[in-house]
Amino acid sequence: MNAIMSEKDEIVMKLVHYFVTEEDYTPINVQGAKDEIWLENLQGPYKIIRINSKYIHNNEQFDFDIYRMNYVVKQIKRKTLSLKMNVLNICLDLGNAVNIDENAKNIQTVNVSSINDIKKNNIIKNVFPKVKEMIFKKSNGMQSFEDFIHITEDINDTTDAKNKKYEKVFKPKKIIITKILILLCIVMYLVTLFISDDFNEALVLLGANNRGLVLNGGVWRLIASAFLHGNLLHLVVNMYSLWIIGSQVETYIGRWKFLFIYILSALMGNLMSMVFLGDYNMSIGASGAIFGLMGSLLYFGYHYRLYLSSALTTQIIPIIVLNLVLGFMVSGIDNAAHIGGLIGGYFATMIVGIKYKSKKSETINGIIVYTILAIFLFFMAYKIA
Repeated sequence: MNAIMSEKDEIVMKLVHYFVTEEDYTPINVQGAKDEIWLENLQGPYKIIRINSKYIHNNEQFDFDIYRMNYVVKQIKRKTLSLKMNVLNICLDLGNAVNIDENAKNIQTVNVSSINDIKKNNIIKNVFPKVKEMIFKKSNGMQSFEDFIHITEDINDTTDAKNKKYEKVFKPKKIIITKILILLCIVMYLVTLFISDDFNEALVLLGANNRGLVLNGGVWRLIASAFLHGNLLHLVVNMYSLWIIGSQVETYIGRWKFLFIYILSALMGNLMSMVFLGDYNMSIGASGAIFGLMGSLLYFGYHYRLYLSSALTTQIIPIIVLNLVLGFMVSGIDNAAHIGGLIGGYFATMIVGIKYKSKKSETINGIIVYTILAIFLFFMAYKIA
């Protein structure tokens, strides 16, 4: 079968093929979109690329088209929690009377009416230097139905490969580390009950966080205190929270990364607690580390916000805010540990990285920020003592 494709169809297919297979863009569904294709890559030089093959004959029609684009972009920004979203608007059929010199804010419009226009367009070739090589690699063009089928299959294969990656991240996994942490907390609570007749004395012996004791050589308390609890209700509430939140983080992040995040969250939470604790007060409990896991979900959810945007706005963020507010309202809650843990978990997740999303620069930034903050808090605790 050798049906001839129009040059406009050829441009559309070649551009989509290039952006999907070479620049990691993903097609997105836009309600009511006709004769136009929308692609997104939140880490790309343009977060959104729109390829529009509709005929636009004058400036009034062009202005209305930009207005409609802005409306769609606002919806995408809301869904992806993006404050700014730059868009490349590739138009394939603009009339001679249309003036695109004054582009809308954050929308860059280019006119491409032939394959050679792609080669000549400075905006496209400067931002996407590989586009010339990929689109002109097959210089004979794509004129047959067989060519169309081949390029469509290539796009589908790339999209399927991306979906399989995401399935690996989100598919249910066997929870092990979370169960071990819960078991350790339960065992330590039982040990606390039987090690001494004085419960508070037992907590101090086993590693309760206290500024003076930590600064006098008890640095190990910054981790050990996260496995101690003051009473049965304290233990049950924290273990329930650890099971619900820890299971998700362990599934999404991975077992050993999850354990690393948990420990660094506990450490940062207890360092923050040291700064605000009174000289004779002590802090115990897993809640600082649990808040760190919420910080980890926050970081993870932002990177996968196309999939978890509703969970971020309706579950993760409200739970964090509610618990922090309760911490300020209810006496006896170490909210400093909660805030420190939240921050520590966020940057610890930046250090270990998010599968298929994180860059090496993010890991380096996470290490630098976490280290500086930990040293600063330890120094502040030392100066206060």
